[in-house]
Amino acid sequence: MTVRWGVIGTGGIARSFVGDCTAAGVEFVAVGSRTRASADAFAAEFDIPRAHGSYADLVADPDVDAVYVATPHSRHAEDALLAIDAGKHVLVEKAFTITAEQARRVVDAARREDVVVMEAMWTRFLPQMTMIRELIAEGRIGRPRFVEATHHQALPTDPHHRLRDPELGGGAILDLGVYPISFVVDVLGVPTDVVAAGTLSAEGVDTQMGIVTTHDGGAQSMVHFSLDVRTPNTASIIGDDGRIDIDATWYTPTTWRVRDRDGAVVEEYDSREELTGYAHEVRAFEAMIASGDHEGGAMDPEQTVAIMAVMDEARRQVGVRYAADGGSADGESADAESAAGLEAPPAVP
Repeated sequence: MTVRWGVIGTGGIARSFVGDCTAAGVEFVAVGSRTRASADAFAAEFDIPRAHGSYADLVADPDVDAVYVATPHSRHAEDALLAIDAGKHVLVEKAFTITAEQARRVVDAARREDVVVMEAMWTRFLPQMTMIRELIAEGRIGRPRFVEATHHQALPTDPHHRLRDPELGGGAILDLGVYPISFVVDVLGVPTDVVAAGTLSAEGVDTQMGIVTTHDGGAQSMVHFSLDVRTPNTASIIGDDGRIDIDATWYTPTTWRVRDRDGAVVEEYDSREELTGYAHEVRAFEAMIASGDHEGGAMDPEQTVAIMAVMDEARRQVGVRYAADGGSADGESADAESAAGLEAPPAVP
């Protein structure tokens, strides 16, 4: 079946997503913005037939089957629920929401309306990650015992930027930390214990954070992420009988290798010619719509809720608090949607 897509938001992440997916043959039929001018400009840039001057008009468009939510974190729950209530399938940019409680509301609403909802964690859909899961399942490195991953970016330091504003879900954890945390859960499952430490900005958001998790069977992980330094960003999965090392930048198509217990390379791979995960995740999402199987797959909604809970606990320990921690799923924000452009950080050489 052909899935006709609508886009909520016209910022940098939306541009990256639509540009990549259009090249792969994904059909976009409408875009919605809070201003008609912004929607018109976006539609003209990507040759999208219809532009709507509100998100409500976008989700009411009868020619839209699925909606991609590309607004700031503080609006994700609100905009996802708007689309779900209109009977649309919804792909929500990472981080899925601000809190696990919001994520639960969105997932439960999708079940009630019998639509697909999924977090756009594009890394999970990379062919290299499919291969890595298969290698682990085959026992090529033995039982995974330890995972480590970093995600550091040198991002804007303006205290008024979305990334520095707690009212808009600012800080390193929702923009950057979600990548390695999701990676850890993908490999080791949901943790049984979370220990976090971090540094806060004057505005009260985390500029850096380290998290150690413990999992069933005693496996552990260690991840670190920050807003204001740039590092190679690599990852490793260490097992009883070997390890998998993923080179910079691990959350993009890159080079990686399998080593035996003594550290000798036994297999090497180069995934750099692959498409980015945007197109891969969209095709997986569309396949779920076509099959009628609305859950499971590489990014199951229950795992998304669990990942949000891990981030809730890490924030609690470090002292990062958002307005949504009070239980609201409204996510009201006056921030310009164009500020959402760093939700998918650029690759670091």
